[in-house]
Amino acid sequence: MSHRPRRYRALPVEESFNDADDEESLEEAARSHALETHDGLGGGSWLGRFSPKAIKERVAFFQPQEKRSPLERDLVRRLDIFLMTFGCISQVIKYLDQTNISSAYVSGMKEDLNLNGDELNYFTTYFSISYCLMLIPSQIIMTYVRPSYWLPGLEIGWGFVTAMIALVQNANQVYFLRVLLGLFESSAWPGMMTLFMYWYTPTELAKRMGFYHSCQAVGSMISGALQVAILETLDGSLGLRGWRWLFVINGIITLLVGLAGYFMLPDYPNAPNPRAVWLTPEHVSMAAERLTRHGRADSKRITWASAKRTATMWITYAIPLLYIATVLAPYGYNYFNLFLASLREADGSPTWTTEQVNAIPIAGGAINVVCVWVWAILSDLLQTRWTLLVAQAVIGLVPCIIMSAWTAYPDRTPLSAAYASYFMTYLSLGTAPLVMSWLADLLPRDSEARTLIVGYSIASVYAVLSWSQVLIWPASQAPYYKYAWQISVVIWLLVIVMSWSLKLVEHRFLG
Repeated sequence: MSHRPRRYRALPVEESFNDADDEESLEEAARSHALETHDGLGGGSWLGRFSPKAIKERVAFFQPQEKRSPLERDLVRRLDIFLMTFGCISQVIKYLDQTNISSAYVSGMKEDLNLNGDELNYFTTYFSISYCLMLIPSQIIMTYVRPSYWLPGLEIGWGFVTAMIALVQNANQVYFLRVLLGLFESSAWPGMMTLFMYWYTPTELAKRMGFYHSCQAVGSMISGALQVAILETLDGSLGLRGWRWLFVINGIITLLVGLAGYFMLPDYPNAPNPRAVWLTPEHVSMAAERLTRHGRADSKRITWASAKRTATMWITYAIPLLYIATVLAPYGYNYFNLFLASLREADGSPTWTTEQVNAIPIAGGAINVVCVWVWAILSDLLQTRWTLLVAQAVIGLVPCIIMSAWTAYPDRTPLSAAYASYFMTYLSLGTAPLVMSWLADLLPRDSEARTLIVGYSIASVYAVLSWSQVLIWPASQAPYYKYAWQISVVIWLLVIVMSWSLKLVEHRFLG
C-alpha cells in the first residue's frame, strides 16, 4: 500500500494563514496524519484500503483505547453530551417547526383557511426564499459573534414566530410568518455542521453529522405523532383547533431549547464559551492539539479576501452542486402524506383517517433514522464518502422509476408498488452527512472556505427549492405528478456522475 502524504496543491489555502510557522506546522501535521491513515480517504489500492488490517489501522473504533488519552476520551464524551445533545434536540425542534405546516395542512388548516390551490407549496417557497437570503450572512456573522449567542438567540426568535402561526386567519398571514421563520432558522443546520468540523476528528465526524442529520427524521416523526396526540386530546380546547395547538406547543418547546443553548454550545477551540462550565481549560487545550494533529485550522473571521479566495476554488461549486442534487432527487418523500390523503375507497370515502395520514409516515421516518446512522457509520468505518453516495443513488433510482410508472399508468401499476416506493425513498436520505464530511476532508486547513461553502450549499438548495417544488411537485397534482418522479430519476443519475467525477478530481488535485 502506498504511503503518500496528501498535498493540497490546487486549493489555494495559503492566504488564509497569517503566520508562516503556523502554516508549516499544520502542513506537517497533515502530512503525518495522512501517513497514519494510509492516504486518508482515497489513497492506496482498492483492495488494500478495505482489507481488515487496513481498516483496523485506519479506524478509531478498532484502535486500542490507550491510543487516546483519558483527557481526550473525556473531551469527546463531553462534546457528545453537550454539543451533540443541544444540536440534536435543536434539529428535532427545527424540523418539527418546518414540517408541522404539512401536518397542519392535512389536519384542518386547509379547510379552516380555505386553502384550495397550491398554497402549501407557496408556504415552502416563502420560507425557502428568506432562508436562502439569510443563510450566508448568518455563516459570516457566526465568525464575528459567538455561536453560543447567535444560534440560541435565533432559535428563541423562531420559537416566538412558530407560536404566532397558531393565530393566523388567512394564507397571507402564514406567508409573512413563514418568511420570518426562514430568516431565524437559516443558521441552525449549517451553523451546527460548521461547529462539528472544529471539534471532531475525521474518524469521528461523519457519525456525528449522521446522528445530527437523522434528527430531521425524528422531528418529522414527532410532528406526525404529536399531531395525532393533539387531535385526540386538545382539539377544541380553549376554542383552538388541534392544528393550532401544534404550533403553540412547538413554539414553547423551541423557546426552552434555545435558552439551554447559551450554556451548552462550546463556541470555538480558540475562543471557548465562558458559560460552558463543562469545558475546562485542559479540554480546550486538548481540542486545539487535536486540530493540529489532524492538520485542521481553527476558526478565523471571514473577510473579503477570504471570500474572494473561496470564489476561485473549484470545490466551491462542486460541493454545492452535489449537495443540491442529493436533496432534490429523493424530494418526493415530503409528499407521502398528500399521497395517503388522496386515496379513496370505491364509495368515495377516504382510505385513511386524518390521524392515520399523520401516523403512517412515521414508519418512513424510522427507516430514515436507521439508514442515516448506517451510512454515516459505514463512511467512518470504511473511510470513504463517494462510494456510499453512489450506493444511495442506485437505491434511490428504484422507487423513482416505479413511481414514474405508477403516476403515468395508475390502473396498470399496483397501488402496493406506490406504497413500497415511498418507503424505499427513505433509504437514500443519508447523503448530507457524507457530502459535508467530504468537504471537511477536502479542506482541513481552510476554515473560512469551509464555513462559506457550507453556507453556499444550503443556500443553493433553498434557492432551488423556492421555485422548483412549486413547478415539479405542485400540491394540485398530488399524487399523480406529471414529471416529478422522472426528473428525480435524472437527478439521481447526475449524483452518480458527479460523485465519481469529484473523486477523480480529488485524486488529480490531492495526488
